[in-house]
Amino acid sequence: MDTLSQFLASLSGDTCRIVDMILRLVVNTFFCFVIARAFYFPKSRRKDFFMTYILVGFCIFMLIHLMGDAKIKTGIAMGLFAIFCIMRYRTESVPIREMTYLFLIISLAAINALAWVADISGKHPDFLGPELTAVGELLLTDALFIVAIWIAERVNFAKGLSSKYIKYDKIELITPDRREELVEDLKKRTGLDITKVDIGSIDFLKDMALLKIFYNDEEGSDALQKMPKLYE
Repeated sequence: MDTLSQFLASLSGDTCRIVDMILRLVVNTFFCFVIARAFYFPKSRRKDFFMTYILVGFCIFMLIHLMGDAKIKTGIAMGLFAIFCIMRYRTESVPIREMTYLFLIISLAAINALAWVADISGKHPDFLGPELTAVGELLLTDALFIVAIWIAERVNFAKGLSSKYIKYDKIELITPDRREELVEDLKKRTGLDITKVDIGSIDFLKDMALLKIFYNDEEGSDALQKMPKLYE
């Protein structure tokens, strides 16, 4: 530790800033990768969002870090990026889980970008920057993100409810007075613990109906979506 302290103290001001930035960037990228790969990807299996989270974490970190040096308020920087996110991601329907992970990545990157490391930056009295943070405190904060996500993903606080769309051929069972028969037939044919059935479009020419079934799911991996009015 004494050798490390002497080394840090021997750094020039500019070198100190570079070492500080690289250290926080490595920490930020590591924790963003862990969140995206260990928690998000195993359930969703969406490579597009996985890569998006890694790149968004990097971009937010660099954006806030450089704007902080230019003495631009962080609130303005985050507001501009929030507007950009709304404009971009409104072009596609993004599930709640994906948006939650996006917010987590943005928050983590913002924290790491603002927390100048005291063990490095504090070696120079003339260092200009935000309030300094110890390395242990920074790592603990990032680790708390991991713990919170693990609890939310692994601990079963409530039984999940998922949904599926089904093209159904026995349209004689879709009448209100035969709803129980409809549910029992769907349970038998799908093997799912169905609790509710919504009836959408009905095609009497093809003797088909579009149903949305709700069933108990321990993992709760399927997102609930609005019933489409038409189907092919």
